Amino acid sequence: MATLLAVVTTDADVAAPDLQALLAEVAETSFNSITVDGDTSTNDTLFALANAAAGGPALRPGDGGFAALREALLGVCESLAEQVVADAEGATKHFRVTVAGGRDDAEARLAARTVAVSPLVKTAVHGADPNWGRIVMALGRSGARFSLDRVRVTIAGTTVFEHGAPIDADLSAVVAALQQPRSEIDIDLGAGDGRGHAWGCDLTAGYVRINAEYTT
Repeated sequence: MATLLAVVTTDADVAAPDLQALLAEVAETSFNSITVDGDTSTNDTLFALANAAAGGPALRPGDGGFAALREALLGVCESLAEQVVADAEGATKHFRVTVAGGRDDAEARLAARTVAVSPLVKTAVHGADPNWGRIVMALGRSGARFSLDRVRVTIAGTTVFEHGAPIDADLSAVVAALQQPRSEIDIDLGAGDGRGHAWGCDLTAGYVRINAEYTT
């Protein structure tokens, strides 16, 4: 969670066990899907508090109100999580990695997180370098199962790698997009229906300076 204490509150009436289960589900695709440098903190914590002050009916899994609460909580947590990487130590830009075609969702999330945490990918984003090789390298060490000849890598809307080979594409638009504060990397593993995503930020000299000049 990138050294973070997060508290989300609601005035809905929801039982603690149900809210805990919902929070764990939402955390997996929000706060547990961000990376600044791959490290964690001893105090990384996400709280959800509900006081039923709205006076409405109790929300239970399976009913419409609980589904609405889930969507609201997911939206808030994903927005907060992305803000963490956008404001990370030394970061000048951030990116989202979206993986489709995994054997299952768990493998797709694993692939996305490995790409997002890769120092070589992070420095490529910092330098606005559409380096498909670094992305494929990270996929290869992720532990996700796939055949390289079925992988497709798209950066900022332009496909740069497909069927085991780079694509001869005009990369000027990709370079321009990577120079923006936020960019997208889309990957299709071609191995199934699993989906996952992760957010990361660039790795800069500023990050090294900040973490080299102080002690805790």
